[in-house]
Parts: sequence; C-alpha cells; structure tokens
Amino acid sequence: MERRIIERLYAVILERRADRREDSYTCRLFRKGKDEILKKVGEEAVEVILAAKGQGKEQLVYELSDLLYHLLVLMAEEGVTPEDVYGELEARFGVSGLRKSGSQHPPDSPEGA
Repeated sequence: MERRIIERLYAVILERRADRREDSYTCRLFRKGKDEILKKVGEEAVEVILAAKGQGKEQLVYELSDLLYHLLVLMAEEGVTPEDVYGELEARFGVSGLRKSGSQHPPDSPEGA
C-alpha cells in the first residue's frame, strides 16, 4: 500500500486546479468556488458521522476517504499543503490538549482526552 498517497492525491488536485478540464469533478469544484468546496466538506463530514453511527467499517472508510479528498481540495484552494498540516500535528505531538488549548474539560472526560 502506498503510504504517500496523500501527497500524490494533493499533487493531482493541484494539477486539476491549474488545468480546469471539463471532465473532472475536481475542476468543477474549483470552478464553482470556495463556497461549493466548503459545502462538500460539510456534507462529507455529516456522512462520516452517519457511517460511524452504525453503517459498518467499510462504509466508514469510504466516507472518511471522501472527506479527506474534499479536505485536500479545500487545502489546495487555500494554499495549505499537507506539510503544513504535518508540521502542526508534529508540533502538537506529545503536548496535552488540555495544556495547549487551556481546556476546562476534566482529563477523564471524552472532551479532555
């Protein structure tokens, strides 16, 4: 399994952004603009939630993949790279969410985990 698939997919999305072919769903999203991209991210997030509520692992993986793709389109639209996100995640690694955010959730609550 290719572990660099996110970078490969992001590169294709950037190509589609530059070359707006008529037969490409990605190009259509870029043509419609940021509001359409945001709408799709929201729709896919809801579908992930519904899948996680009992549609099984296979459907959840499918919906998570759709959400990830649409997030990558949004990232390309906004000039955010996977490396930007990796850097942020790396900076958070090993740092308690409570310390980072100043959260008031108790450490043993789901929100404080």
